[in-house]
Amino acid sequence: MKKVGFFRSIHFKFVLIYVLLIFVAMQIIGVYFVGELEENLVGNFTKSIKGHVNLLTYSIGEEMEKERGEEDPTLEEAIDAILKDRDNSSNDISEVRVIDTRSRRVIGTSAPGNQDIVGKKTTEVLIKNTLTFGKEDSDVFRDKGRRLWVLSTPVEANEEVIGAVYVIAEMENVFEQMDEINSIFMTGTAIALVITAILGILLARTITRPMSDMRKQALVMAKGNFSRKVRVYGDDEIGQLAVTFNNLTKKLQESQSSTEGERRKLSSVLANMTDGVISTDRRGRVNLINEPAAQLLNVSSETVMNQPIIEVLGLEEEYKFEDLLEERESIILDYSKKNRPFILRGNFSVIQKETGFVNGLITVLHDITEQEKIESERREFVANVSHELRTPLTTMRSYLEALAEGAWKDEEIAPSFLSVTQNETERMIRLVNDLLQLSKMDSKDYRLKTGWVNFNKFYDHIIDRFEMSKNDDITFKRDLPKEAYFVDIDEDKITQVLYNVISNSLKYSPEGGQVTFRVRASDGFIIVSITDQGVGIPKNVIDKIFDRFYRVDKARARNLGGTGLGLAIAKEMVVAHGGKIWAESVDGKGTTVFFTLPYEQEEEDDWS
Repeated sequence: MKKVGFFRSIHFKFVLIYVLLIFVAMQIIGVYFVGELEENLVGNFTKSIKGHVNLLTYSIGEEMEKERGEEDPTLEEAIDAILKDRDNSSNDISEVRVIDTRSRRVIGTSAPGNQDIVGKKTTEVLIKNTLTFGKEDSDVFRDKGRRLWVLSTPVEANEEVIGAVYVIAEMENVFEQMDEINSIFMTGTAIALVITAILGILLARTITRPMSDMRKQALVMAKGNFSRKVRVYGDDEIGQLAVTFNNLTKKLQESQSSTEGERRKLSSVLANMTDGVISTDRRGRVNLINEPAAQLLNVSSETVMNQPIIEVLGLEEEYKFEDLLEERESIILDYSKKNRPFILRGNFSVIQKETGFVNGLITVLHDITEQEKIESERREFVANVSHELRTPLTTMRSYLEALAEGAWKDEEIAPSFLSVTQNETERMIRLVNDLLQLSKMDSKDYRLKTGWVNFNKFYDHIIDRFEMSKNDDITFKRDLPKEAYFVDIDEDKITQVLYNVISNSLKYSPEGGQVTFRVRASDGFIIVSITDQGVGIPKNVIDKIFDRFYRVDKARARNLGGTGLGLAIAKEMVVAHGGKIWAESVDGKGTTVFFTLPYEQEEEDDWS
């Protein structure tokens, strides 16, 4: 996570807010204090000036009322004397003028440099208002940047305005005092703010330190480490928050451990399932696929992630994702290729919240290729058995119906009909016996009765039996080694294998043909082969001759009395002994059937 800068940190914001609050408070106090102080100082100043002016007005009024003789000084001289005496009374008054009401002329001024206005009419508006209305009037104005306060006061005698006193006083000293006081106040404010900032930093640390610890803890928790704890600094709200945060960490650790355990269980289940599992998000894109599913679909987990499931399953032409969400039945996925059947069954389950919101889709894939193959073979088996039984039964019914209708009285026809019926009955008995034999071989409880046998002598003895019953126009050739091969076999079952294979070779051998018998040893097995010189088997069907009821030439095989199960029985018996059986053929030149049996070389010395 990006580091928070100092000026963006909550620590700085706490201090800034604290300082600003103090600053605003002090400014409010300062404005009120300065306003009140200014009003008080100005009030005291004007009160002091008016006190002096009142005394001066009383003296001037007496002089203006006084009857003067020849020896008395003139009014102007008396006024001038009074004004000169006033110079020691107040340092703030810069000039005092006395105006006569009747002539409205200045009859005296205290300013030595302004004596030329004496005897001249006044032009001051304040003086005119005072003389006219008999009321005191004042104003403030600036002269060369200095603030002056002027006061016009009437001089009365017998309730009659006989003159006016015009006073000019300098107020700059008042405002200079205010500036000094403001300077002192600002200095105090600055010192208070500095102290407040220091205190604010210390106080903010008590709040931000636990919060910083909790932030670090959150970052550590985000990385999966729940062992760290937040330090608790006190029992206040932040301390309680730290305790709660530690409890939350513990709960998250327990929850994470539980979730991790469940995840591992799920992972183990998915990994060890034989069925394939695919999960999607709500848009139908793959977000989980286990290894069996990847193997079934022949894809890699990385390439299909975030791909639409309908494309992964190859259903984009038939289905949309919304169709799969509503699908309640299994879907058969046929990926069969030429000579390689491959069929999957897909079951779909919707991941849905209680509110009905769809979170995704779970798809379970199951390989049913073998199941379908078995089902197909079962159907084919039932059809073949039905067909094989129907043919002799139909023949028997026809001959029996003929006999029942009176043919038994015919001495020439009746024996022939009975002979055919007997042959068909025996054929059905052989078919049923073969089916029972296959059923026993398929049973899980089937057991071989094995024993050690010198296979060369055993094989030679079987060939001798067929030598006595074969047609004279067919010859046998024996290519058997002199070395004795001892094998652990069930003699009855291997005898049946050899009978079935040799019988087929004799059936399909032409007149004058030869059947060759060989035995060879290789890599712990003996390889037994029977070769005829018959018509051969086409290359494209040679692997099917060991399937049940399969015949290359069905009409000829049925005429020869075969059931189509001989080689299938031989295959089951050889496989039960731990060997395998196969055939090689050249079309028109003959066929060779091979089968192997386990053989242990070290047993020779014990039997020799």
